[in-house]
Amino acid sequence: MATTDLKLTDAGELPKPGPMGRLVRLALGALCLFYVADLWSIRGNPITDAGHIQTPLWTGIIFGLFLVNYVVNIGFSQSWKKWPAILSGLGLVGVAGISKVFYGEYESTLMAYTLLVWLLYIFTHLGMAFVLAALIQTPGCEMRTFHHLWSLVSGQTTKEHICPIGPLTPIDNWEAARQV
Repeated sequence: MATTDLKLTDAGELPKPGPMGRLVRLALGALCLFYVADLWSIRGNPITDAGHIQTPLWTGIIFGLFLVNYVVNIGFSQSWKKWPAILSGLGLVGVAGISKVFYGEYESTLMAYTLLVWLLYIFTHLGMAFVLAALIQTPGCEMRTFHHLWSLVSGQTTKEHICPIGPLTPIDNWEAARQV
């Protein structure tokens, strides 16, 4: 099974994060939201005076392409495998091509705003999910936080998902084993 495969489990199967897991989620959420604030600060002028796309837009592309599968698949309970990253990559390449044809260069305002909107979505969704997961002790992956919040508000159980990447699953398992 690839890490991008959707594998939902029944509520209660995964341990709730303890203090360390919540702290790590909060820190990761803060990092994402600081990056979002940096992106937001250049929204009015994503192109430098020299005509290049601002650095914060370039720095997020690799992370965005890596994370978009998890944000979309787990966050929306869909098993689209690697298609979110493939379509994102093709879309960005397509916009770069359109920029070259119509503006004579890849680093156009169109490309800059496309990157800005795409990165704002990914890192705002992820950052808010991390922070909320820390606050409401969402078991497993932070991308299930909004579903977990719905279950807390409505009383209807929702599915959980193990964290497919990163340190959260080992931390949660370690904390759960220490409580026994």
